[in-house]
Amino acid sequence: MKSGSKIVMLVTACLGLAACDSKPPAGKSAVGTTGGPAKTEKVRVAVIPKGTTHVFWKGVERGAKKAGEELGVEIIWKGPPKEDDRAQQVGLVDQFIGDKVSAIVLAPLDSKLLVGPVKRATESGIPVSIIDSGLEAAPGKDFVGYYGTDNNAAGGLGGTHLSTLVGTGKVVVMRYTAGSASTTAREDGAITSLKAAGVTITSDNQFGEVTPESAKSKALQMIDTIREAKGVFTPNESTTYGMLLALRQAGLAGKITLVGFDASKPLVDALRSGEIAALVVQNPEMMGRRGVEQAVKKLRGEPTSESVDTGAVLVTKANMDSPDVKGLLPE
Repeated sequence: MKSGSKIVMLVTACLGLAACDSKPPAGKSAVGTTGGPAKTEKVRVAVIPKGTTHVFWKGVERGAKKAGEELGVEIIWKGPPKEDDRAQQVGLVDQFIGDKVSAIVLAPLDSKLLVGPVKRATESGIPVSIIDSGLEAAPGKDFVGYYGTDNNAAGGLGGTHLSTLVGTGKVVVMRYTAGSASTTAREDGAITSLKAAGVTITSDNQFGEVTPESAKSKALQMIDTIREAKGVFTPNESTTYGMLLALRQAGLAGKITLVGFDASKPLVDALRSGEIAALVVQNPEMMGRRGVEQAVKKLRGEPTSESVDTGAVLVTKANMDSPDVKGLLPE
């Protein structure tokens, strides 16, 4: 064989080996001659709750992370410590837009203030699922959809039950905080059902705000009004626990009929002891799960729903140990 032929064969062999060794690293794909993505990145979904201290949000986190595991996507969980830091929540949305996450799941602290950040995310190609609390924007256009409790109906469920317990007696409704769409809807639902039942509402314009301590303080400020009532409705975990603490301090726990919202171990214990008459309990795990699932569907070009009701149940001492209810309560 001529030396020139040997050289050609060696060059060909070397080129073949180089081609074999040029496979893209795991998780990435090379660009073909016809185009296509340069690489396949891990899908990252940022989940931003209203806060991170209430037991309710721990359930949302569990649901989101379970969905992430099942779908093979990374879940980034980050939110304000307290449920009154609107500026921090706005900052988090903008931070994740800058970080170029794949999608965002958001529980808006304010139904109006978060509209701008959500629209910025959507315009940047980052789909946003809204959970827990509504947003004054267009589902299917400005965000993927709303996945959470039908809050007006859930509030009505609590108000109707309270009316059956107090008859036509006086009732106090202590609100949560201004701008929170979810709790406002619960309060309105409860008030509508109480009035429809002929109940007299002696106070419905006081706000417990975002911690049990602030709710307790507000309840103690209005304790004379509460003392004259037969029942009280509270729309979330912190207002319910704060009201319970105030009633205990005033010697009224178990004497004033308290129907609250959400479930933590202290609230469940108080329900069992009779200090709380009933709790409207949501399904936070389902909320976190649906928010992630719908955002990922949007990323994958699959059909999405503009609204999913994740459910709410009225829990009393009589049904709290039933299998269907027990799974929604903290151990």
